[in-house]
Amino acid sequence: MKTARRVVVTGIGTINPIGNNIEEYFSNLENGVSGATEITLFDATKFKSRIACEVKNYDWSNYFDRKEVRKYDRFSQFAIIAATEAFEDANFNFDELNKERAGVIWSSGIGGLQSFYNEVMGWAEGDRIPRFSPFFVPHLITDIAAGHISIKYGLMGPNYCVTSACASSNHAMIDALNLIRWGKADVMIAGGSEAPITIPAVGGFSSMHALSTRNDDPQHASRPFDAERDGFVIAEGAGAFIFEEYEHAKKRGAKIYCEVVGGGMSADASHMTAPHPEGKGAIISMREALDDAELKVDDIDYLNTHGTSTPLGDIAELTAIQALFGEHAYKMNISSTKSMTGHLLGATAAVEALACVMAIQKGIIPPTINVENVDPQIDAKLNLTLGVAQKRDVKYAMSNTFGFGGHNSTIIFKKI
Repeated sequence: MKTARRVVVTGIGTINPIGNNIEEYFSNLENGVSGATEITLFDATKFKSRIACEVKNYDWSNYFDRKEVRKYDRFSQFAIIAATEAFEDANFNFDELNKERAGVIWSSGIGGLQSFYNEVMGWAEGDRIPRFSPFFVPHLITDIAAGHISIKYGLMGPNYCVTSACASSNHAMIDALNLIRWGKADVMIAGGSEAPITIPAVGGFSSMHALSTRNDDPQHASRPFDAERDGFVIAEGAGAFIFEEYEHAKKRGAKIYCEVVGGGMSADASHMTAPHPEGKGAIISMREALDDAELKVDDIDYLNTHGTSTPLGDIAELTAIQALFGEHAYKMNISSTKSMTGHLLGATAAVEALACVMAIQKGIIPPTINVENVDPQIDAKLNLTLGVAQKRDVKYAMSNTFGFGGHNSTIIFKKI
C-alpha cells in the first residue's frame, strides 16, 4: 500500500552522445541534434553496422587521475561523472546528511564488456605466461558502478544494481522511489550507465540484424516511426537522478525539479527479443504506472516512448499506447529521443527520463527527428512531435523502456 511519503527530484546529471552535462544535453535535445557518427572507438569495417552514438570529446583525464581511473571500466567512469554532476546539482551538505539513510541503485545492461574483451583476448593472444589484471572482475561486474558511487560519497543505505536489459534504469528508479516511500531511505541516487560500443556488442547485435546499417548517413540512421527505419543505433553514456523525500528536501531548502509519482512493471511473456505484437506487456506497464500514481489516462501530457527505430518495436508500442489511452492518445505529445541519442541500452531509461524533466521544467517537448515518411501502419493523427520541439505546459510526463526478455518499465513525473 502506498504511503504518504512523497518523492521529488533534487539533482540530475548526465554524459551522453549529445551532451557531456545537463546544460549541453538539454540544449541539443531541444534543437534536435543527432549524436550518431561513424564508430571511432574500434575498427568496425568488418561489420554490417559501422555507426554508433559515442560520447563526444571524452577524455578521462578531465575527470580522474591516472591511478584512480585504473579502477574503472568506461561504464563506471560514465556512472561516476553523471552521479557527480547530480550530487553537485543537489547541493547537499554531506556533513549533515545521514548517510545510513542515503543509498544507490544503479543499472547497466552489460557492465564492463570492453574490460572483459580486453582481458580474454589478451590471454588468448599472449606470447608469455598469461596473467589477468587484478582489476578484471571489479571492472566487469554490473554492480560495481553502484559500489563506486557509494564509496565516493560514503553512502551506507540500500545499494545494488538492477539489470533488466534496456528496461534497467527505469527499474532502478522505480526501486529507489519505493524505498523512499516505504521509509527505508530519505535520499537515493538512481540511474544507469553503459559503454557497449565494443567489438563483441556491435558484432552480436549486428548478427541479430538489430542495428541500423545506414552507414553512409549516420546522423539520419536513428529514425523511429519512419517507414524506412532499419534498426537502432547503439550508444553509450549515463544518466543520474537524486530522489529525495519531499519533507527532507524542503527542510534543507533544496531545489526541486519535479515529483516522482508512479512506476509500472510487467513482462511480455512472449518472445526472447521481439515485443509482444499487440503490446500487451507495454499496456500493463503503463496502466500499472498510472494506477500507482492515481492518475487517469487523460492526465498525461507527454509520453517519451521506448521508440528504438526497429520495425517491430515502434509499431507494437504505439499500438499499446492507442489501446490504453484511447482518444487521449491524439491529444498528448509523443516523441522518441533515441532519434537523437541512439540507444544506450541499460542507461537509456535514465537519459530519457531526463528529457521528461526538461519537458516539465522548460515547457518544451523534445522532438522525434529523422522522420521523412511516417510508417503507413502508424495512425497519422498521433502527435509524434516530428522534426522540431514543441512548446507545451507539461504537468505529467511518462517514460517507457522495454528490454530483451520481455521486460517492460514505465515511470511518471509530475510538475510541482
